Amino acid sequence: MECVVEGIIETQHVEALEILLHGLCGAPKERLKIHEFCLRSGPNLGVVSSELRILCDLEQPKPTWTVRQVGGAMRGAGAEQLSVLVRSMIESKISKNGLRFFYILGYKLDHELLKVGFAFHFQKVVPITVTVTSVHKMLKLHATDEAVPVTPGIQLVEVTAPASADNYSEVVAAISSFSEYLAPLLHLSKPGVSAGVVPTAAAAAASLMSDGRGKTL
Repeated sequence: MECVVEGIIETQHVEALEILLHGLCGAPKERLKIHEFCLRSGPNLGVVSSELRILCDLEQPKPTWTVRQVGGAMRGAGAEQLSVLVRSMIESKISKNGLRFFYILGYKLDHELLKVGFAFHFQKVVPITVTVTSVHKMLKLHATDEAVPVTPGIQLVEVTAPASADNYSEVVAAISSFSEYLAPLLHLSKPGVSAGVVPTAAAAAASLMSDGRGKTL
């Protein structure tokens, strides 16, 4: 299970966001270059379609592979009132042969993405990860070198944290509190409920750039 919110930020303000995140985290960023394969199950795997994402980390000296399955969101009146999405999620490291294995099982490639950017990891009340990426689409199969931005000038910001049935309320509260620090630069909400760029972003970015540092939590 995981808790997640996301938002968008103009590329011109990403450096300011990085300064803020570095100040909050107090540790260097992690560079990201993820080749993402979105697979859908074939008819031989059942009537109900399922989706898997195979992630290849190209930033590592030797690319590493991960399989990730995101399930449905928590339902109910209580879940609707939460500002953070709580959903099931299973993730595991796999070998470089994993993609071929899922093809053999009957999964088909639906689409590919290339996500380039950085991440910060926070170890506070709960472990929180913030990723800032430019999302690219492939013009040719597996051609990461020729990928082009899906939304030029806009980058995706995701804030995630692992959770369980016992502590998701605590995790939701931690993410909501953390999101307040980023509010001058971007609005974070449940995936699929974007509020666009915030009007205060330019002024907040200018202030951070002139100051050159964030504040420590």
